[in-house]
Amino acid sequence: MLTQRLNPPFGSRLLPAFLLLLFTLPFLSGCGINTIPTQEEKAKAAWSEVLNQYQRRADLIPNLVETVKGYASQEKDVLTSVVEARAKATQTQVNVNTPTNPEQFKAFQEGQAGLTGALSRLLAVVEAYPDLKSNQNFLALQAQLEGTENRIAVARRDYIEAVRLYNTSLRTFPTVLWAKYWYTDAKPFENFTISEDKMELPKVDFGKKS
Repeated sequence: MLTQRLNPPFGSRLLPAFLLLLFTLPFLSGCGINTIPTQEEKAKAAWSEVLNQYQRRADLIPNLVETVKGYASQEKDVLTSVVEARAKATQTQVNVNTPTNPEQFKAFQEGQAGLTGALSRLLAVVEAYPDLKSNQNFLALQAQLEGTENRIAVARRDYIEAVRLYNTSLRTFPTVLWAKYWYTDAKPFENFTISEDKMELPKVDFGKKS
């Protein structure tokens, strides 16, 4: 009997701790305990969308090159540069952790910028071939490519904003406390440094014949 009085049941000992947890949870939430993982997941989702749109562009290029080759086979250097740039861009190793790896992210960014430049030169060359510009297959590919470039711009913009919010949560009060003592493995994400205007393709109206 004495032992039972000195050692209350295990459940009764947990009850005060449980009540304390229920009491403190709202305050923890208000202090931003969920902000860092929430913003991190949003940044990861935005990164996945960036990859999806760049992959969509890469998938269009083989057909685009073959179509142009049928009308402008003499533009061998330009066509080759596009193929090589695509190979370099798609061979760059990327995964969900790439945004936290400065070297991988830089290689990815440079590869995509190189492909953008090669495509820009290819589409500029097309202006000299009116028959190609009126080809229905080429027009369809051009429309898809234009749409994809727009999606890339949107995906990049959303990623930049998501990363800004996430990285800010790692450096500002009160969430910086959670980063230091709770989410110790949280790493800032890399962000795009090439300006949007340098990523845009030239404005060419393929519907007009020379």
